[in-house]
Amino acid sequence: MQSAQTLATEVGAHAACEALAVPRSSLYAVRRPKPPAPPRLAVSPPNALSAAEKAAVLTHLNSERFADQTPYEVYPQLLDEGRYLCSLRGMYRILAENQAVCDRRNQLRHPARPAPQVIAQRPNQVWVWDITLLLSSATSASTCT
Repeated sequence: MQSAQTLATEVGAHAACEALAVPRSSLYAVRRPKPPAPPRLAVSPPNALSAAEKAAVLTHLNSERFADQTPYEVYPQLLDEGRYLCSLRGMYRILAENQAVCDRRNQLRHPARPAPQVIAQRPNQVWVWDITLLLSSATSASTCT
């Protein structure tokens, strides 16, 4: 593009662009760059929830009654009672702002138990249904090539 600009000063833009097979619009675009756009200000919408309203929604979602339920379950229950706190999506946004979008159920953590091992000393001593993880001296000693 720089060679097209240099040649355009000598022979004209039309002839220089035709000789170098460059579109004239590209040459003019390089000559007149666009000014940077002013940064947009983040404006909250007029119907956005206030901090107190968000706190009230979060209190309801974390209450003992709704602690194990998703907003999809809480929202219709509150509407049946005649209470509208915010939209369903608004509940998810409030939970996301507080890093609380996760599985809300009380899940039990079971300790990991080792699988029982059976060791046979002679043939036909132990019978098992699933032999996928059955250890044997033949498979551990041999190598596959």
